[in-house]
Order: sequence, then structure tokens, then C-alpha cells
Amino acid sequence: MKKLLIPLIAIFALTATVNAQDKMGKKGHHHKHQKGMMAKQLNFSEAQKTQAKAINEDTRKKMQDLNKNESITVKEQRDRRAAILKERKTKMDGLLTAEQKTKMAQLKAERKVKIEAGYAKRLDKMKTNLSLTDEQVAKLKTQRAATMAKAEKIKSNESLSREQKKEQMMVLKTEAKDQHNKIFTAEQLKKKEEMKKNRGDRSRVKK
Repeated sequence: MKKLLIPLIAIFALTATVNAQDKMGKKGHHHKHQKGMMAKQLNFSEAQKTQAKAINEDTRKKMQDLNKNESITVKEQRDRRAAILKERKTKMDGLLTAEQKTKMAQLKAERKVKIEAGYAKRLDKMKTNLSLTDEQVAKLKTQRAATMAKAEKIKSNESLSREQKKEQMMVLKTEAKDQHNKIFTAEQLKKKEEMKKNRGDRSRVKK
């Protein structure tokens, strides 16, 4: 049940970040929209918009050239792709003024508060629907914090390639799901599955 897999929310988000450069179609459009919103929120000047566009175009061309290179190994391709993305991030960060960097930190903090508020609301709903004890709620919170810390550690590890980060994120997601389920009783897990099935049935009816 998507809304009940609370400890995994951060993992899904971070995995999406790691995979962002490979996504196409709707997800790619969403990523582009997010970048546009960020530029708007940070009040990019026309010069900054022009420079950002040039950086993105340069990155896109380097990625295309890399994908056409069949004379290198898969590992070399991964490493070069990671280097290109790291270079892009450095250049993009260099565009920001001190004021914009402060604003970005503020926006990130606000998003974090919003995410935490949403988590608290979902956890409260889960506690009611599954009759969770205070001990179970405490364990869920502890597990979520530990999972997020591990995910952030993977994300910030510059020695890992993008593919290695992706692999480790997927392993962490599986481990988190297993630990998550161990917190519930057999009866609670059964009820959770029933709620998931009912939600799926309602979605099909609406379609």
C-alpha cells in the first residue's frame, strides 16, 4: 500500500534523483519543470538563464557523444557519465549568487518541513487504521530516520558511480521494506494488504 510504506518515501525520492538523468517522457518533462520552477523561485537573471541553458546543452551533447562511444567499457562509460553530471552540478552551483544560495537552502528546508508534516499525518492515519501501539509508532519513526540517513550517505558518496548508487539504493529499499513489515503483527499485515486491495479496486472502478 503506497500510502502506508512511509519509511520508504525518502528512498523512492532519492532513487528518483539518482535515476533522473536516465528518465524520458513524462518524468523527464517533470524534471525539466522542476528546474524551471527553481530558476523562477531563485529569480534567475536573463544572463543566468542563458548560462544555465548553455550548460545544459553542453551536458546533453557530452552525454550523446558518450553514448555513441562503443570503444569503452561499461564501467568507463558509467564513470564518465558521473563525471559529466558532477561537472554540470559544479557549473550550475557556480551560477548562483550568495543570496540565491541562501534562498535555495531556505527552499530545501521548507520542503523538508512539508515532507515531515505529510509523514506525521500519514503515520497518524496508519496508527488509527491498523491500531498501532505507541511502541510500533516509535519503531517506525526510528527505522525511517535510520533509512534516510543511510540513503543520504549513499547519495553523497562521491566515490560511487551513479549506477553503484542506484544499486545500493535498491538494496536499501528492499531492506527497509523487510524491516518495515517486521514491525507489524500478522493481523496488521493482513489488514494492510486488504486495504491495499480495496484501494486498488476503487481505482479500477474510477477508471
